Amino acid sequence: MDFSGTWKVYSEENLEAFLKVIGAPEMIVKMRKDVKPVVVIEQNGKDFVYTIKTPMFTRVYSFTLGQETEIPSLDGRKVKCTIREENGKLIGEADKFTSVREIRGDEMTEVSKQQSSFLTCIFESQMFFLCFFIFRPSLLVQ
Repeated sequence: MDFSGTWKVYSEENLEAFLKVIGAPEMIVKMRKDVKPVVVIEQNGKDFVYTIKTPMFTRVYSFTLGQETEIPSLDGRKVKCTIREENGKLIGEADKFTSVREIRGDEMTEVSKQQSSFLTCIFESQMFFLCFFIFRPSLLVQ
């Protein structure tokens, strides 16, 4: 499965509670609940570059499937995580949470679960398509 693309998050369930449980600072919790990020994924085989864009920050990290890596949390802390692909899904495992990303058509869903509780956070994104039009004055009807 190729995860490459630009994804606009349009729905988030349990985000505020999830952020609190994994230890995000209150300032981040308040700021993040009103922001829907854009996620850009660039995949080249097993290598990924992952960019999260919001009006307040941009976070970029890279990883290789099956290798432990450090990813930045919302507040900038580094979290050790191993990401693997299984049955067309990206599965990331860290000390405090597990995350599963899946694509169906032009929709991507991420389900993150906190390890020591039953709290689940669900992010739903839609592929963001850019359309470019070329304006040609010669095509104007006169």
